[in-house]
Amino acid sequence: MNGEPRKPAKESPLRSTLRSLRHRNFRLYFSGQSISVIGTWIQRVALSWMVYRMTGSAFLLGLVGFAGQIPAFLLAPFAGVLADRYSRHRILLMGQILAMLQALILSILVLMNVIRIWEVIALSIVLGIINAFQMPTLQAFTVEMVDKKDLGNAIAINATMINIGRLLGPSVAGILIAAVGEGACFLINAVSYVAVIASLLLMKLPPMAMAPRHKRAWQEFKEGFVYAAAFTPIRDILLMFALVNLVAMPCMVLMPVFAKDLLEGGPRTMGFLMAFVGFGALAGAVHLASRKSVLGVDRLIPIAAATVGVMLMIFSMSRILAISLGLMLLTGVGQMIVMAGSNTLLQTLVDDDKRGRVMSFYTMAFMGTMPVGSLIAGFLANRIGAPLTVFIDGSICVVGALIFARRLPGLKAMIHPIYLKLGIIPEAVADIRSAVEMSADPE
Repeated sequence: MNGEPRKPAKESPLRSTLRSLRHRNFRLYFSGQSISVIGTWIQRVALSWMVYRMTGSAFLLGLVGFAGQIPAFLLAPFAGVLADRYSRHRILLMGQILAMLQALILSILVLMNVIRIWEVIALSIVLGIINAFQMPTLQAFTVEMVDKKDLGNAIAINATMINIGRLLGPSVAGILIAAVGEGACFLINAVSYVAVIASLLLMKLPPMAMAPRHKRAWQEFKEGFVYAAAFTPIRDILLMFALVNLVAMPCMVLMPVFAKDLLEGGPRTMGFLMAFVGFGALAGAVHLASRKSVLGVDRLIPIAAATVGVMLMIFSMSRILAISLGLMLLTGVGQMIVMAGSNTLLQTLVDDDKRGRVMSFYTMAFMGTMPVGSLIAGFLANRIGAPLTVFIDGSICVVGALIFARRLPGLKAMIHPIYLKLGIIPEAVADIRSAVEMSADPE
C-alpha cells in the first residue's frame, strides 16, 4: 500500500469555480473592478434620476442613454485595431484615468449646481467614447491575465462580479441619492476608479511582443472583418449574439409598461422584475464559472437563446406577478449564458493577433444593437402594444436559436481541430472519436 502512488486530491467545487483567481493579475483586476463596478452602477442610476428630475422628459432620458451607448457601435472596430497594435494594459490604464476624470467633472458641475442638460449629454458621449475603446481592449486583455485553459472561467467570474454590482449598485444609489444627492454619487464613482487604476499599476506583465505593423489602420480593420466573416464559427456566434441583443435585451425598456398597465403595479413592481432578471443573470454566470472547460458551451448558446425567446413570449401574456417574476429569472439566466458563453467561445477560437478586432465586433454586437433595438421596440410598442411587441421579439429569438442549432454540427466540425490544438480535447479522446467515426463510415 505504501508503495502505491497517491492519487491527487480532488479539487473542491468552490476552488474549481474560482480557479481563475489563482492568477495574481486577474486577482488584482477582480479586486479593483469589484469596487469600481458598484460605483459605475451608482453613477448610472443617479444620472438617470437627475436627468428626469431636471427635465421631466422621457425623450431626453432616452437620448442620454443613446448618447452613452452609440459611440461603442461607431468606434469599437477602430478600438479593436488599437488593441491589436499597442499595449492593451496601457490602453486600459489610460481609459480608466479618463473615465475617472469624466465622473469628477460631472460631480463638480452638479455640486456647484451649474449642470445643464447639454453638458450631461456631452459628458455621456465622452464616457461612451472611452467605453468604446475600453470594452474590446478589456476582452482581449483577459487572456493576458489568465491561462487559456482558465479563460472561460475568468469571463464567467467577471460576469458574476458585474451582476453583483448590478444588484448592489442601484440599491446603494437609491439610498445615496436621498441622503446626499446626485453630485455625491458621481464623486463616489470617481473615487472608486482609484481601486481599478491601482490594480492595473500593480500588475506584473511580461513584455508584449507586438508584430511590426506595415498596414494602415483601415487595412487592419478590413483584415479583421474579413477574418471574422470568413471563419464560420466566429461569424455565426457573433450573429446569434447580435440577434439576442437586438430583439431580446431591448424588451427590458418596456418593463414600466408591463409593471404599471399589465401587472397593475408601480415602481416597486418594476424593480422586482428587473431584480429577478439580475438574479437570473447572476445564476447563469455562476453556472458558467462552475464548468470545467469550454466544451459544451456551443450547445448551451442556442438552448439559452431559445429559452430567452420562449420566456419572453409567455411573459407577454402573463398578468400574474409571481409567474412574471419566474419568467424574468429564467430570461436573465438565458441572456447571461448567451452573452458570456459567446464571449468564451470567441476568445477560445480567435487567433491571438486578431483578438482585439474580433472582440470589437463582439462589443458592437453588445453595445451597438441595444440602442437600435430599444428604438425599434419603442416604435412597435406605440403601434401594436407592448405585449405583442415582446411576443414578436421572443419569436424571432426562438427562430434564430433554431437556425443556429441546425448549423451546430458543421460548426463543431470546424471547432474540433482548434480544441485539439489547444489541448482542450485530449489526444486520446480525439483518437477514440476518429475511430468511432471511421467505424460508422459505410465505406
